[in-house]
Amino acid sequence: MTRRKVVLSAIVVLLALVFLAPEWPTIPVAGASTASWNHKAFWYEPWGKSGVHKGIDIFAKKGTSVVAPTYGLVIFRGTIELGGRVIVLLGPKLRLHYFAHLDSADVGPGHWVSTAQVLGHVGNSGNAKGKPPHLHYDVMTLLPYPWRWDSTTQGWKKMFYLNPDEWLRT
Repeated sequence: MTRRKVVLSAIVVLLALVFLAPEWPTIPVAGASTASWNHKAFWYEPWGKSGVHKGIDIFAKKGTSVVAPTYGLVIFRGTIELGGRVIVLLGPKLRLHYFAHLDSADVGPGHWVSTAQVLGHVGNSGNAKGKPPHLHYDVMTLLPYPWRWDSTTQGWKKMFYLNPDEWLRT
């Protein structure tokens, strides 16, 4: 077998693993249920500087564990203006899981995490300061889903954002 065929075969196997890998979604806040967030919050507008709300806010007591909703690789941990303390997890199907307003972030870039592993703790950092503690959670895809594009405000961005409420109920 030529080197080119080996490389192409490896790429096909890798892509199959990425796209066929099961996710087994888990609510990313310990002890939370579907009653812990507003099911209509995804793409709600107006929503401050971001225009529309691209995720859901899962309310819980400050310090409650934030857990990985699926397995994956932590690719970012840091502080940003709106999100405060945040973590980004690269999961199956090339999906990014974004966790914001954390009180603490316990894992950093390069950490492989399993489903339900503690990532950090619920807080109210960033633009949630002074508001009830909650986890802002959204799911983005690196590969666009063009059929999701619609005429709503920033509707073209829906190609890259999945509704976490729907995703968690699968």
